[in-house]
Amino acid sequence: MTTTHYDEFKILHIAEGGCGTIFLGASGLPLKKIESTLNQEAADGWQVVFQVIENKRYLLFWSREAMIVTLGRSVQ
Repeated sequence: MTTTHYDEFKILHIAEGGCGTIFLGASGLPLKKIESTLNQEAADGWQVVFQVIENKRYLLFWSREAMIVTLGRSVQ
């Protein structure tokens, strides 16, 4: 097993839309936004190290999902 050493880290926080959460009860994560953001970061040399989905309260009554992605890259 090989261990990758990263010199830099970056955290991305991508949340579902607030209007869809209020009016529809849930709207889901914006997959196209996630895909384009990760493709752009990969082009700059970043790699996904870890990701987690969080579910937290939004405006007292609703629940909202967000994706937290940790990216890492080695400086050469």
